[in-house]
Amino acid sequence: MRILVLEDDLAISAMIRTALDRAGLLAEVEHDGQEGWFRGDTEAFDAAILDLGLPVLDGLTVLKRWRKAGRNLPVLVLTARGNWDERVEGIDAGADDYLTKPFRVEELVARVRALLRRAAGHPAPVIELGDLSLDTRQMRVTREGIAVPLSPQEFRLVSYLMHHRTRVVPQQELTEHLYFGETELDSNAVEVLVRRVRQKLGADSIRTRRGFGYFMGGAAE
Repeated sequence: MRILVLEDDLAISAMIRTALDRAGLLAEVEHDGQEGWFRGDTEAFDAAILDLGLPVLDGLTVLKRWRKAGRNLPVLVLTARGNWDERVEGIDAGADDYLTKPFRVEELVARVRALLRRAAGHPAPVIELGDLSLDTRQMRVTREGIAVPLSPQEFRLVSYLMHHRTRVVPQQELTEHLYFGETELDSNAVEVLVRRVRQKLGADSIRTRRGFGYFMGGAAE
């Protein structure tokens, strides 16, 4: 899952990046509103963490522009401003959640996970798919109740496909959401990753729709 982090405080943004990476999420950071707005407007992210007090272009303007352009990624507003009227203004502008500084990174990660689940239609923290279970809090995948050891990248693949289990996910989309920014990436990296996961979860765990992509469960598309 790709998370866009717009935060101008270097220490806070580094802390957020580390926490999200440890939670199995791919964090990408921008420090000014103009650059952050452009990336959110032109690239595919699963969610955004947006500070209101950004330089160049403030966070509220960024949010309004995204929503006006039809960008519907979940947005967690993060700010030092605690006034209730500013919270209302942010939510009215299209924010999905609100967290005031100072904060605990554990709460931030939990809120981001909840946004991702709700956006995918899975409000519960555990996603079930046949005999497979994905615990988003514990970052654990089980099959028939038995935990399956997965590498961080394997977990990201299973998590992304289970969050999007109602559709077939193109290989290019998986590449963008699992490997973005890696310059020396083999053309068959996704295929190799899928093969490794199948060896651990079973040959039928991830299915292929030729010419379209990969899916888990009964994909509608």
